[in-house]
Amino acid sequence: MLPQLAGTRKALDLLGRVDVWWLVAGVALEIGALLAYSQLTRSLLPREDRLSLATTGRITLSTLAVSHVVPGGTIAGASLGFRLLTAAGVTGTDAGFALATQGLGSAVVLNVLLWIGLVVTIPLRGFDPIYGTAAIVGALALAGVGAAVLLLTRGEDRAARVVCRVARRVPFVDENGLSNVLHRVSERLSGLLADRPLLARAATWAALNWLLDAASLWCFVAAFGRFVNPVELFAAYGIANVAGALPVTPGGLGVVDSIAPLLLVSFGVTRSVATLGVLGWRLVNFWLPIPVGAIAYVSLKVPRGAGLKAMRAAVSTLLARPALAEEPPPEKPLPENPQPENPQPENSQPENSQPDDSASDR
Repeated sequence: MLPQLAGTRKALDLLGRVDVWWLVAGVALEIGALLAYSQLTRSLLPREDRLSLATTGRITLSTLAVSHVVPGGTIAGASLGFRLLTAAGVTGTDAGFALATQGLGSAVVLNVLLWIGLVVTIPLRGFDPIYGTAAIVGALALAGVGAAVLLLTRGEDRAARVVCRVARRVPFVDENGLSNVLHRVSERLSGLLADRPLLARAATWAALNWLLDAASLWCFVAAFGRFVNPVELFAAYGIANVAGALPVTPGGLGVVDSIAPLLLVSFGVTRSVATLGVLGWRLVNFWLPIPVGAIAYVSLKVPRGAGLKAMRAAVSTLLARPALAEEPPPEKPLPENPQPENPQPENSQPENSQPDDSASDR
């Protein structure tokens, strides 16, 4: 994206004429998307374990911060979220169930919304090969979700072995605890499929998260003077995010940032406006949650007035593996009846030695 901006006078002119109010609206909508995502987590927790929105929001920001900087970030972020939820008082089963359902449900809702957008866009703009690619990727994603649900509900033992094999190479993952949680989550997932009201609430919050995030992108493009057809913009947004969901880079870094402007240009947006709009949106969508999430993590782990040293220790814990960050190294056990390495017979003296009155003291 940066080479597209290099030496472009028009981009500098657009920066000088940006509408700040549209930027403010885009930031507000992005905050709304994060709140909807936090509410999705809360809706999947039982009432007795349900946390406040402030606590759930800070946990959400912490997991986003990790998932945006660690390769395979979704798994690492979910593992950190599990640790934070259980530390806040949520049972391990409920935390694992909420996080697993949150990830799978969001992927399903995004692909359904994308397909709706493509159905509306194709008659307006005609068919483009990238639409077929997006549909195939979406179908594969849904097939993966279906396979995951099938494994969790009917083949949880096999699923646990596969996931634990992957977890050995991912930071923030407790392999032994993950296997136990997967078995309990499979039971809860079977109950969720029969609970229609809960499914409807979760789908609503997931859809709001994606729609508000897409609306934020629309505002950032509008800030540079281009009002895109919302359906066409969501098609570009959905295709970019489906491609960015592939575990190539953390949070789709570089994938979303390059695909979204190209698709917006195909819908008639100028290259400078598309590039600047996506850059501004990704600033609050991808980059800003990293420092804000670190602050949220510190607020969860460090009591008020603990000092700067405790804050630095909390950030170090966030960046370290759990085994190194939270578990002290085990001490070597001492034998019950220690014996000297070269025991001497009782009442015997070493050769060429003289009796010593202080031997009993030694």
